[in-house]
Amino acid sequence: MRDLHLPGRSPVYGTNGMAATSMPQATLAALDILRAGGNALDAAIAACAVLCVIEPQSTGIGGDCFCLYAPAGTGKIIAMNGSGRAPAASTPEKLRSLGLEKLDPVSPHVVTIPGAVAAWEKLNSVHGELPLAQILEPAIRYAEEGYVVHSRVAADWAGSVKKLSKHPAAARRLLPGGKAPEAGDRFSMPELGRTLRAIGERGAEAFYTGPIAASMVATLREAGGLHTEEDFANGLSTPNFVEPITLNWRGLDLFQVPPNGSGITALLIMGMLGRFQTPEEGPLSAKRLHRHIEAARLAYRDRDAFVADPSQVDVPVEKLLSGDYHARLQALISDEKAFRELPAPGTSDLAKHKDTVYLTVVDKDGNACSFINSLFEGFGSGILAEGAGVILQNRGYGFRLQEGHPNCIAPNKRPMHTIIPGMVMKEGRAIMPYGVMGGHFQPMGHSLFLTNFFEFGLDIQEALDFPRLFPLAGRVQVERGIPAGIVDQLERLGHGCDLIEKPHGGGQAIFIDHAKGVFVGGSDPRKDGCALGY
Repeated sequence: MRDLHLPGRSPVYGTNGMAATSMPQATLAALDILRAGGNALDAAIAACAVLCVIEPQSTGIGGDCFCLYAPAGTGKIIAMNGSGRAPAASTPEKLRSLGLEKLDPVSPHVVTIPGAVAAWEKLNSVHGELPLAQILEPAIRYAEEGYVVHSRVAADWAGSVKKLSKHPAAARRLLPGGKAPEAGDRFSMPELGRTLRAIGERGAEAFYTGPIAASMVATLREAGGLHTEEDFANGLSTPNFVEPITLNWRGLDLFQVPPNGSGITALLIMGMLGRFQTPEEGPLSAKRLHRHIEAARLAYRDRDAFVADPSQVDVPVEKLLSGDYHARLQALISDEKAFRELPAPGTSDLAKHKDTVYLTVVDKDGNACSFINSLFEGFGSGILAEGAGVILQNRGYGFRLQEGHPNCIAPNKRPMHTIIPGMVMKEGRAIMPYGVMGGHFQPMGHSLFLTNFFEFGLDIQEALDFPRLFPLAGRVQVERGIPAGIVDQLERLGHGCDLIEKPHGGGQAIFIDHAKGVFVGGSDPRKDGCALGY
């Protein structure tokens, strides 16, 4: 139990259903869908759609989604890859002929075809209970009638003014009066409401074909993009169910979506950490954090070298999940000092943090959903298809122009993806859908949260509240919650540490206590959201 003298919040408990999202309105929408007879997957889509309206810097229907779904009583995990592909005309040669020497995050050339809407429809049609029109109704209401901007959303919005100012339509609609909305302001996007209503009435086809698709394509072509209406029509069938990848860690089965997602990076970190004895010094010790940093540096090194679209390149998944490989990597980590240089292959290529939403829902029957939806960077590419109200992602910034690299851009190729929903099972039953958003930080966030909860025994809220750090570009970004004395010890081990202005990510989690018949939820204070159960 947390110290009640100190600021913070306690875990949330429920028995009939629970949701944890990054905005209170989304959490409430999920519970309303559960109480209306929907299951966890229906509720997750409803919450996500609301977030696509009221947390527009982080997510939107112009982005992608990944999902892990555990139907109660089956012992199975259903994995959905809802990431989109590059346009058919996107080749490194063509982009270089247009004068590009490197990819630009606010260019139309990093806009991949959105995968989220098609993924929602496919998930709902196969595993849902309620019609999509009913599920999208809360989001439509917020878009058409407006919503109140929350604190974290306002701060992120203010940080995106420069980007949004680059595109006239985005500046016109998303910067009222020439500035970002402030906390407490009301904001609406009726054009987005109309698009969501069309999706509810006619399905994903309304988004990928016809006037809505034509609006997105026209916007991208006007900005110099290579997209066609055929690319968008093909996007309708892009999302697909895939076989999840898994790792047994300390008797628990950890599940992730396979590449092109980077969930394998989290499993690599956990595979290395699982071979250490738990440090007696505790979770907030230099030894624990040092090991975590070093394991992450090795895992991200491999991510950058190998993780890509498996339909176009060979990704050595079996090797990266092998216990022998994890043991050999773990043996490289010394408690006495940090790596001066990483062994081959390659070095890390991490850019600044990106924006995403993660949410999780469990229903009365025990169905568990782990769901993540993203535009990549804040407001994605910053390009708004004004007539449709759709902000377009810049997920293609995960590509490279380096020919021969696994992530070199190519026609109809998916980029290396950072968004990763997580699921924990024990003895064939789901016990925790969870996730930690935050772009490249996500595998590090997953591994910190899992070890906080399952190894060090923090409660679910404490495990999310716990201060974070992240190795990036040869340095370690440290949140202010890590004591100066610990930072000094890390420096003495050879880590160059920098205090970070914006905190690392934001997570949600629900623990299913099968013995007590209770759901236990937590929600990250780094976001505006909450967990609620009933």
